[in-house]
Amino acid sequence: MIPSHHITGLVLAGGRGSRMGGVDKGLQNFNGTPLALHALLRLQMQEGALIGEQMINANRNLGAYDAFGVPVWPDTLTDYAGPLAGFLTGLERCETPYLLTVPCDTPLYPLDLAARLAEAFEDESTEIAMAAAREEDGHIRPQPVFCLLRLELLESLVVFTQAGGRKIDRWTDQHRTVIVPFDRPDDDPKAFFNANTLAELHSLEKS
Repeated sequence: MIPSHHITGLVLAGGRGSRMGGVDKGLQNFNGTPLALHALLRLQMQEGALIGEQMINANRNLGAYDAFGVPVWPDTLTDYAGPLAGFLTGLERCETPYLLTVPCDTPLYPLDLAARLAEAFEDESTEIAMAAAREEDGHIRPQPVFCLLRLELLESLVVFTQAGGRKIDRWTDQHRTVIVPFDRPDDDPKAFFNANTLAELHSLEKS
Protein backbone atom coordinates (compact mmCIF):
# COMPACT_ATOMS: atom_id res chain seq x y z
CA MET A 1 0.00 0.00 0.00
CA ILE A 2 1.20 3.53 -0.76
CA PRO A 3 2.42 5.19 2.46
CA SER A 4 0.72 8.29 3.81
CA HIS A 5 1.65 11.57 2.15
CA HIS A 6 3.41 9.86 -0.78
CA ILE A 7 0.94 11.33 -3.30
CA THR A 8 0.86 14.85 -4.71
CA GLY A 9 -2.57 15.97 -5.87
CA LEU A 10 -2.82 17.97 -9.09
CA VAL A 11 -5.93 19.94 -10.10
CA LEU A 12 -6.15 20.33 -13.88
CA ALA A 13 -7.48 23.80 -14.70
CA GLY A 14 -5.49 24.65 -17.80
CA GLY A 15 -8.11 24.31 -20.53
CA ARG A 16 -9.63 26.92 -22.80
CA GLY A 17 -13.16 26.40 -21.42
CA SER A 18 -14.42 26.42 -25.02
CA ARG A 19 -17.69 24.64 -24.28
CA MET A 20 -18.29 27.05 -21.40
CA GLY A 21 -18.02 30.10 -23.63
CA GLY A 22 -14.29 30.56 -23.20
CA VAL A 23 -14.44 31.41 -19.49
CA ASP A 24 -11.75 30.20 -17.12
CA LYS A 25 -13.55 27.11 -15.93
CA GLY A 26 -11.61 26.66 -12.70
CA LEU A 27 -12.75 30.07 -11.45
CA GLN A 28 -16.47 29.45 -11.99
CA ASN A 29 -18.39 29.02 -8.74
CA PHE A 30 -19.87 25.76 -7.52
CA ASN A 31 -22.09 26.38 -4.50
CA GLY A 32 -20.17 29.60 -3.88
CA THR A 33 -16.65 28.17 -4.21
CA PRO A 34 -14.46 28.37 -7.34
CA LEU A 35 -14.30 24.98 -9.01
CA ALA A 36 -10.51 24.67 -8.73
CA LEU A 37 -10.59 25.52 -5.02
CA HIS A 38 -13.45 23.06 -4.51
CA ALA A 39 -11.32 20.35 -6.18
CA LEU A 40 -8.39 21.22 -3.92
CA LEU A 41 -10.56 20.93 -0.83
CA ARG A 42 -11.70 17.45 -1.90
CA LEU A 43 -8.05 16.45 -2.30
CA GLN A 44 -7.44 17.58 1.27
CA MET A 45 -10.46 15.55 2.43
CA GLN A 46 -9.33 12.30 0.83
CA GLU A 47 -9.59 9.23 3.05
CA GLY A 48 -6.39 7.68 4.35
CA ALA A 49 -4.33 10.92 4.44
CA LEU A 50 -2.50 9.80 1.31
CA ILE A 51 -2.32 13.27 -0.24
CA GLY A 52 0.70 15.27 0.85
CA GLU A 53 1.27 18.23 -1.42
CA GLN A 54 -1.25 19.85 -3.77
CA MET A 55 -0.79 22.01 -6.85
CA ILE A 56 -2.79 23.50 -9.70
CA ASN A 57 -2.14 23.44 -13.43
CA ALA A 58 -3.52 26.66 -14.96
CA ASN A 59 -2.71 28.82 -17.97
CA ARG A 60 -4.72 32.00 -17.29
CA ASN A 61 -5.44 34.27 -14.35
CA LEU A 62 -2.50 32.84 -12.42
CA GLY A 63 -2.84 35.47 -9.70
CA ALA A 64 -6.37 34.34 -8.93
CA TYR A 65 -5.22 30.72 -8.64
CA ASP A 66 -2.26 31.75 -6.45
CA ALA A 67 -4.79 32.99 -3.91
CA PHE A 68 -5.84 29.36 -3.28
CA GLY A 69 -2.61 28.80 -1.36
CA VAL A 70 -0.86 26.07 -3.38
CA PRO A 71 1.74 26.23 -6.18
CA VAL A 72 0.33 27.07 -9.62
CA TRP A 73 2.13 25.85 -12.73
CA PRO A 74 1.25 26.62 -16.37
CA ASP A 75 1.74 24.10 -19.15
CA THR A 76 5.28 23.59 -20.36
CA LEU A 77 3.77 22.67 -23.74
CA THR A 78 2.35 25.50 -25.83
CA ASP A 79 -1.08 26.19 -27.33
CA TYR A 80 -3.35 24.62 -24.69
CA ALA A 81 -2.21 21.09 -25.46
CA GLY A 82 -4.87 19.43 -23.29
CA PRO A 83 -4.93 17.43 -20.05
CA LEU A 84 -1.83 15.44 -20.95
CA ALA A 85 0.12 18.71 -20.88
CA GLY A 86 -1.10 19.06 -17.31
CA PHE A 87 0.10 15.54 -16.52
CA LEU A 88 3.52 16.50 -17.88
CA THR A 89 3.67 19.71 -15.87
CA GLY A 90 2.60 17.85 -12.74
CA LEU A 91 5.21 15.11 -13.11
CA GLU A 92 7.91 17.70 -13.75
CA ARG A 93 7.04 19.51 -10.51
CA CYS A 94 6.08 16.52 -8.35
CA GLU A 95 8.36 15.76 -5.38
CA THR A 96 6.57 12.64 -4.14
CA PRO A 97 6.66 9.12 -5.61
CA TYR A 98 3.11 9.41 -7.01
CA LEU A 99 0.93 12.02 -8.71
CA LEU A 100 -2.88 12.04 -8.58
CA THR A 101 -4.62 14.04 -11.32
CA VAL A 102 -8.15 15.40 -11.01
CA PRO A 103 -9.96 17.88 -13.31
CA CYS A 104 -11.43 21.08 -11.93
CA ASP A 105 -14.82 20.54 -13.61
CA THR A 106 -15.91 17.36 -11.77
CA PRO A 107 -16.84 18.71 -8.35
CA LEU A 108 -18.38 15.53 -6.91
CA TYR A 109 -15.42 13.20 -7.45
CA PRO A 110 -15.11 10.55 -4.71
CA LEU A 111 -13.50 11.24 -1.36
CA ASP A 112 -12.02 7.73 -1.50
CA LEU A 113 -10.54 8.26 -4.98
CA ALA A 114 -6.91 8.24 -3.84
CA ALA A 115 -7.34 5.24 -1.56
CA ARG A 116 -9.06 3.08 -4.17
CA LEU A 117 -6.62 3.96 -6.92
CA ALA A 118 -3.74 3.30 -4.53
CA GLU A 119 -4.96 -0.26 -4.00
CA ALA A 120 -3.96 -1.03 -7.59
CA PHE A 121 -0.34 -0.50 -6.62
CA GLU A 122 -0.37 -3.48 -4.28
CA ASP A 123 0.77 -5.18 -7.50
CA GLU A 124 4.27 -3.78 -7.92
CA SER A 125 4.00 -3.99 -11.71
CA THR A 126 1.28 -1.32 -11.79
CA GLU A 127 2.43 1.98 -13.29
CA ILE A 128 -0.89 3.81 -13.64
CA ALA A 129 -4.28 3.42 -11.94
CA MET A 130 -7.19 4.97 -13.85
CA ALA A 131 -10.70 5.46 -12.52
CA ALA A 132 -13.73 4.16 -14.40
CA ALA A 133 -17.41 4.89 -13.84
CA ARG A 134 -20.77 3.50 -14.90
CA GLU A 135 -22.48 5.80 -17.38
CA GLU A 136 -26.16 6.21 -18.18
CA ASP A 137 -26.09 3.41 -20.76
CA GLY A 138 -24.83 1.02 -18.08
CA HIS A 139 -21.33 0.62 -19.45
CA ILE A 140 -18.25 1.12 -17.32
CA ARG A 141 -16.00 3.64 -19.06
CA PRO A 142 -12.53 4.86 -18.10
CA GLN A 143 -12.16 8.40 -16.81
CA PRO A 144 -8.64 9.13 -18.08
CA VAL A 145 -8.21 12.50 -16.36
CA PHE A 146 -8.47 10.70 -13.01
CA CYS A 147 -5.13 8.91 -12.81
CA LEU A 148 -2.63 7.92 -10.17
CA LEU A 149 0.83 7.84 -11.76
CA ARG A 150 4.29 6.76 -10.76
CA LEU A 151 6.76 9.63 -10.87
CA GLU A 152 9.12 7.46 -12.93
CA LEU A 153 6.78 7.89 -15.93
CA LEU A 154 8.03 11.45 -16.55
CA GLU A 155 10.65 10.40 -19.09
CA SER A 156 8.13 8.32 -21.04
CA LEU A 157 5.67 11.22 -21.15
CA VAL A 158 8.35 13.67 -22.29
CA VAL A 159 9.19 11.36 -25.22
CA PHE A 160 5.51 10.86 -26.08
CA THR A 161 4.62 14.56 -26.07
CA GLN A 162 7.79 15.60 -27.91
CA ALA A 163 6.68 13.23 -30.68
CA GLY A 164 3.37 15.11 -30.86
CA GLY A 165 1.28 12.79 -28.70
CA ARG A 166 -1.67 14.47 -26.95
CA LYS A 167 -4.19 11.69 -26.18
CA ILE A 168 -4.10 10.40 -22.61
CA ASP A 169 -5.23 6.87 -23.45
CA ARG A 170 -2.65 6.45 -26.21
CA TRP A 171 0.05 7.17 -23.69
CA THR A 172 -1.40 5.13 -20.83
CA ASP A 173 -1.84 2.18 -23.22
CA GLN A 174 1.95 2.03 -23.41
CA HIS A 175 2.14 1.25 -19.70
CA ARG A 176 0.83 -1.19 -17.14
CA THR A 177 -2.47 0.62 -16.52
CA VAL A 178 -5.05 -0.80 -14.12
CA ILE A 179 -8.67 0.31 -14.55
CA VAL A 180 -10.37 0.85 -11.17
CA PRO A 181 -14.19 0.78 -11.40
CA PHE A 182 -16.24 3.02 -9.13
CA ASP A 183 -19.46 1.04 -9.44
CA ARG A 184 -20.24 -0.08 -5.90
CA PRO A 185 -23.87 0.23 -4.82
CA ASP A 186 -23.07 3.19 -2.58
CA ASP A 187 -20.99 5.06 -5.15
CA ASP A 188 -22.53 8.37 -6.25
CA PRO A 189 -23.67 7.95 -9.88
CA LYS A 190 -22.83 11.63 -10.47
CA ALA A 191 -19.35 11.41 -8.97
CA PHE A 192 -17.58 11.65 -12.31
CA PHE A 193 -20.00 13.95 -14.11
CA ASN A 194 -18.04 16.84 -15.55
CA ALA A 195 -19.67 20.20 -16.15
CA ASN A 196 -18.87 21.37 -19.68
CA THR A 197 -21.41 24.21 -19.70
CA LEU A 198 -22.64 26.69 -17.12
CA ALA A 199 -26.08 25.06 -17.31
CA GLU A 200 -24.57 21.67 -16.43
CA LEU A 201 -22.66 23.27 -13.58
CA HIS A 202 -25.83 24.85 -12.17
CA SER A 203 -27.68 21.56 -12.45
CA LEU A 204 -24.95 19.86 -10.42
CA GLU A 205 -25.31 22.49 -7.71
CA LYS A 206 -28.89 21.36 -7.21
CA SER A 207 -28.08 17.64 -7.04
